[in-house]
Amino acid sequence: MKHLYKILSVVLILYTIVWGLLNPVPRLDILNETIRNVYYHVPIWFAMLFQMGLSLFYSIKSLGTQALLNDAKAQTSAETGLFFAIPGILTGSIWARYTWGTFWTFQDPKLNGVAIGILIYLAYFILRSSITDEIKRTRIAAVYNIFAFVMLNVFIMILPRLTDSLHPGNGGNPAFGKYDLDSNMRLVFYPACVGWILFSYWIFEVKTRFIHLKKLNDEE
Repeated sequence: MKHLYKILSVVLILYTIVWGLLNPVPRLDILNETIRNVYYHVPIWFAMLFQMGLSLFYSIKSLGTQALLNDAKAQTSAETGLFFAIPGILTGSIWARYTWGTFWTFQDPKLNGVAIGILIYLAYFILRSSITDEIKRTRIAAVYNIFAFVMLNVFIMILPRLTDSLHPGNGGNPAFGKYDLDSNMRLVFYPACVGWILFSYWIFEVKTRFIHLKKLNDEE
C-alpha cells in the first residue's frame, strides 16, 4: 500500500501526457493548440507550491520537537520545490513565446514575482550553508523559510491580481476555468495536478531517505 501513490503518480502523469496531446481542446484566438500546455505548466507549478508548503510545515515543526530531523526535511522539500520550478519556468517561457511573442517579458508582474521568489529561496540555501552550528542554523533557517513562503505567495499569487498582468486569472484577466477549461480539459487537468503533486512527494521521500542513509554512514 505504501507504494500505491507512486504507481498512481506514474499512471496519472502518463495518462495526462498522452491524452493531453490527443483530447479535443477549445479553439481560441492566439492560444490555439498551445492551450494544451495548461496540462503541464500549471500542475508542475502546483507541485512546486506543494513542496514549498511542505517545507514551511517542517520548518515550523523544527521550531518545536525533533528540530534537526524536521529541519532536514524542510531543506529537502525546498530543494524539491526549486527543482520543479525549473520545468515550470521552461514550459511557461515556451508558452509565452507562442502566445506573447517572447520567452520573457518584464511587463508581467507574475513572471517577475517568480524570478524574485526563486532568488529568495536561493538565499535560503546560501543562508543555511553560511551557518555551521546546527541548532542555530535550524532556528534561523526556519524563521527565514516562513518569510520566504509568505513572500513567494505575495509575489506570484497576490500582487499579479492587483496589477495589470498577462496571465489568466490575474490583473482583471479571466481565469482559464471561467472561459475555456471545458469538461474535456478538466478530465486531463485535475489528474495532472494530482499526478505531479504525488510525483513531487515521491522525489521528496527518496531525497529524505538518501540523507538519512548518508547520516547513518557518517556516524559509523
